[in-house]
Amino acid sequence: MAKAKLKKVRVIPLGGLGEIGKNITAIEYGDNIIVIDCGLGFPNDDMLGIDLVVPDVTYLQNNLQKVKAIFLTHGHEDHIGALPYVLQKLPVPVYGTKLTLGILLNKFEEHTFETVPELNCVNAGDKIKAGVFEVEFIHVNHSIADSLCLAIKTPVGVIVHSGDFKIDPTPVEGEMTDLTRLGELGRAGVKLLMCESTNVEREGYTHSERRVGESLERYFEEHKDKRIIISTFSSNVHRVQQVIDIAAKYGRKVAVTGRSMINVIGATVELDYMKVPEGTLIDIGDIKKYPPQKLVIVSTGSQGEPMSALYRMAYNMHDKVEIGHEDVVIISASAIPGNEKLVGNIINELYRKGVTVLSDSTAEVHVSGHACREELKIFHALTKPEFFMPVHGEARHLHIHKELAEQMGMEPCNIFVGEIGKVLEIDAKGARFAGTVPAGIVLVDGYGVGDVGNVVLRDRKILSSDGIITIVTVIDRTYDEIITGPEVISRGFVYAKESEALIDNIKTIARDTINICFDRGNDWNQMKFRIKDEVAKYVNQQTKRKPMIVPIIMEIE
Repeated sequence: MAKAKLKKVRVIPLGGLGEIGKNITAIEYGDNIIVIDCGLGFPNDDMLGIDLVVPDVTYLQNNLQKVKAIFLTHGHEDHIGALPYVLQKLPVPVYGTKLTLGILLNKFEEHTFETVPELNCVNAGDKIKAGVFEVEFIHVNHSIADSLCLAIKTPVGVIVHSGDFKIDPTPVEGEMTDLTRLGELGRAGVKLLMCESTNVEREGYTHSERRVGESLERYFEEHKDKRIIISTFSSNVHRVQQVIDIAAKYGRKVAVTGRSMINVIGATVELDYMKVPEGTLIDIGDIKKYPPQKLVIVSTGSQGEPMSALYRMAYNMHDKVEIGHEDVVIISASAIPGNEKLVGNIINELYRKGVTVLSDSTAEVHVSGHACREELKIFHALTKPEFFMPVHGEARHLHIHKELAEQMGMEPCNIFVGEIGKVLEIDAKGARFAGTVPAGIVLVDGYGVGDVGNVVLRDRKILSSDGIITIVTVIDRTYDEIITGPEVISRGFVYAKESEALIDNIKTIARDTINICFDRGNDWNQMKFRIKDEVAKYVNQQTKRKPMIVPIIMEIE
């Protein structure tokens, strides 16, 4: 009698491990795959010219017939931002809450699809069947409304995916995180917990969003005679709602600037997630009709993004807002790792203009949306998982979260610190890592998706650091002679008029090399290679630089 095949669930992180952002995880059982989130990341400093980074979903494309659906935990870019690109390759149903789908629809307007995406609205408490899986949606608090934790019933047990969360007993809107349901799941038995790790280094509890409202009201009181400009994340609906409520209380009009802020506020008002007192919201073009002390401007740019609304204001590039010593700028956000310098540059420029600046480092104008250590402990204690995989964090976050789980009494052998593409396999015998799948990043540059790779990035890096030398020559191959040139064009290397001797020597080396190639009967490709090699040697000897060298040889018949 043939031995029965052991049932296995495979958990496959395709993003969000060893990095902040680009969160996406696949869960597979036999011929069934579901996907949790599909976020984007932002380029590193060495990804010159790149706009966005999205996950490599080659494995899902290769198994498209198995993919049942994509389930979204909330509407932040690092969880939904890659969907407009991924759905081009994976035309599968998407499930999310009303606000998450509303934000997604705004994004879809900038893209075209061969197949109209199938979007399905769900609420906390709902359960959806997807192949052999059943996905339950559980309410959690976060810095955006309608955030969810997922409990996934699989043939080998329940997997709980926390999404991004914190435990806020006094949320601005709605109820606190559904700890009751998490406890019920823990008592019934949780096979695997996948829990976010972003704030695992921070002791204690994350402060309530209401605390920001109290601080903002205090600053409105202190600066009654000044115009107030507040920059925050466009997706932080509760933060913006508090700003609008406080502005209305103090008799101020609110104007909004920045495309993403306008889009999100428009969507949230339309979907009834935000209440705006009548007459409070005005067009940014009408701000000159009101005295500065009667105005609040809500702006994008809290991360120092070049050409964001706050950036344009700081550098006198905004066509509607001119700022100065009569303004107070409140940056109601903390800098995402890597953005500290960009934010610092804007703050410095604002100070130069005499603007009063209040930021997270100097005033209580921001709280995180992520759980700190004590909240993570509560999550672990309630769910009591058999196995644990920390997610959503850089390497140090994942390992520190592992240590926290050990402090909670988990055996180290039951904790799995994963990597992108590394498969965690769970069955009746236990859990283990079992191989890898294709995974990584796809770079988005303008309309190009995936057409910029390591070679192009390397070339861009050379261009940015050492410049380019172009050598143009026209030759007659019939008679093996130079018709015109070589002409040398320098960009980002040296200024030709001030380096005539160097340029002349490059011309001479190129001409001599071409003549040698004629004598040896070298073909066109060999000729280009030898010019590049000889010029590179000379330039490096003279300048200790390594510019990109591009020989262009044109032949006449």
